[in-house]
Amino acid sequence: MSDAQLEILASRAGLAVDWIDANGRPQKVEARVLRAVLAGLGHPADSDQEIADSLQQLHQLQQSRHLPPLLTADVGQGLDLARYFAPGTRCAIELENGEPLSLQLDEQSVLPGQIPVGYHSVRIEEEHFTLAVAPARCYSVADAVGQPTPRAWGLSVQLYALRRPGDGGFGDTQALEELARQAAERGADALAISPLHAMFNSDPERYSPYSPSSRLFLNSLYAAPGAILGDRAWRSAIESCGLGQTLQALEQQPLIDWPQAAQAKQQALRALYEGFCHGQHPLHEDFASYRRSAGEALENHCRFEAIQAERAARGEDLDWRHWPQHWRNPASPALARFAEEQAHEIGFHAFCQWLIARSLERAQSAAHSSGMGIGLIADLAVGADGGGSQAWSRQEQLLASLTVGAPPDILNRQGQGWGICAFSPEGLQRHGYRAFIEMLRANFAHAGGLRIDHVMGLQRLWVIPSGAPPCDGAYLYYPVDDLLRLLTLESHRHQAIVLGEDLGTVPDGLREKLAARAMLGMRVLLFEQDHGCHFKPILDWPDNALATTSTHDLPTLNGWWQGRDIDWNQRLGMVDEQGARQWREHRQRERDGLRQALAQDPQNFHQEAHEADQVLDASVRFLGHTRAPLVLLPLEDALGIDEQANLPGTLDSHPNWRRRLASASRRLLDDSDAARRLELLACARQQALERDR
Repeated sequence: MSDAQLEILASRAGLAVDWIDANGRPQKVEARVLRAVLAGLGHPADSDQEIADSLQQLHQLQQSRHLPPLLTADVGQGLDLARYFAPGTRCAIELENGEPLSLQLDEQSVLPGQIPVGYHSVRIEEEHFTLAVAPARCYSVADAVGQPTPRAWGLSVQLYALRRPGDGGFGDTQALEELARQAAERGADALAISPLHAMFNSDPERYSPYSPSSRLFLNSLYAAPGAILGDRAWRSAIESCGLGQTLQALEQQPLIDWPQAAQAKQQALRALYEGFCHGQHPLHEDFASYRRSAGEALENHCRFEAIQAERAARGEDLDWRHWPQHWRNPASPALARFAEEQAHEIGFHAFCQWLIARSLERAQSAAHSSGMGIGLIADLAVGADGGGSQAWSRQEQLLASLTVGAPPDILNRQGQGWGICAFSPEGLQRHGYRAFIEMLRANFAHAGGLRIDHVMGLQRLWVIPSGAPPCDGAYLYYPVDDLLRLLTLESHRHQAIVLGEDLGTVPDGLREKLAARAMLGMRVLLFEQDHGCHFKPILDWPDNALATTSTHDLPTLNGWWQGRDIDWNQRLGMVDEQGARQWREHRQRERDGLRQALAQDPQNFHQEAHEADQVLDASVRFLGHTRAPLVLLPLEDALGIDEQANLPGTLDSHPNWRRRLASASRRLLDDSDAARRLELLACARQQALERDR
């Protein structure tokens, strides 16, 4: 079997045969791994004949003169169409607003850059395509807060961790509303939240917000039904199910019991739906309008949920890849018959999506009306579960037989497998980026900003065949310029900022591309140090990235200072005694380095307080003085909490995504530590603004 031909096939399919690891060493993907990944991409390569056939298929596709359904361009820039049309060809364009525009290709067959920002219909000879024209840059923090050199700040929070009386055991959008108002009163312009993507209603054991069923819809458990339909209706639904004591008990637990809390809320939601259906509620038309506007995508998601519910009741496999053949195709006649028979059940799932959409809309409205320039910043997970709703409904645009992760590196010698699937680059282009655009619109819908988890995925992702170890993967490249243009265009249309989580191994040139489009990168205090544990001075922090103390996958600042992350790793056997000792010795050097950097400010370390509290206060002030357009302070660091939300590499041994905050959200920021730190941050941001004007 020819390895040379195999490597040619892999390269043409968008795979990197050769790559550089985190240590700067060149690596080469083994032939057996290439064959497995190519199979997942739909290009069989197990024999010379299969390789030849796959090469021929790709060659025909790439040499085709048939226009793709969507092309992208930057405003004011021409579009090269020499591959498809002769110079001087006439072009009939219908602008997005319905106005006609007639243009002619120039002598190089370039469509002149005279078309405004937006999605436009272009007809040339017998060909027709959509042209997405992007503005030069995204809607920015400067745009949002009305300052040419912004020094804004906000909080970040794990939504489930919030608390309010009557929440049923985990945070919801009503608690989020309360926190948004409290933060806005103190001068915050933003409130970044954990992902709210739709999960698996029939499998409440799966609750990691970064492994969703679909990024097109929302987790209806976070809805605040009383805020939409009235507290009386919600209390009545709870009472009709006899759930009052159960929900109260769940609220008192120190950690979230997701399976029990999810089942209880779903039971109450079903009772609420029955009452809504049989009554004459004034919001019936709003619900109907929501269903109409959400269209086919919502219908497919609700059918998926209904099938899963039926199979769960019979104890059958929930993964659509193992369903009977007639249900694997969303457009099958058998599924249409099922939808008719299960119309009420499908309506229930649509009702839940309506509730959470309206609830989140309320929370963003509360943030804006309270004075926030940005408001909520939604979090977009890097992928979705291959057995979930989005992969089922968009099978030609997602790679359900490959999972996403990271290659072996300094921190993870075995690599990482995240158990989620990614978009197919070929499938996206073939379908006019429909799945990508609809996902962006769904996540921008009720937010003033969007954080893109692992933003490197816009350029390349480490993909792994299902069942293979993370080291047996390869980098798959994406049409990054097209994706960035579409992201810029949707940011502009929704007037929402874009944040790219660029922590880890970043491909050359990507940060520059993001900065050119006013997409902020991300700088974390704990990482801004060299190998000698010297922390970056305040004025060396960039002005094209947000600044934060920590993230959900890292220890809180207090926990880092006290070595709680090392304690957990040692307790769980993830590091041996010698490794833990070396880690603690290194952490002491890091602590010395951070304290030295913080001590450059004469205002720090003069209070009579615990050392950790002084470090937290000084760190908050430090970040406030940086040139970052936006500083996000995790609520855990504002409160001085020492436990982290998620410990990577663990499933059940650490309470990931289950920790709750101690106080109700409407009183959280009255905590003396939090109030002091928010005041320190607000003052430092104002001083930085005056300094940098």
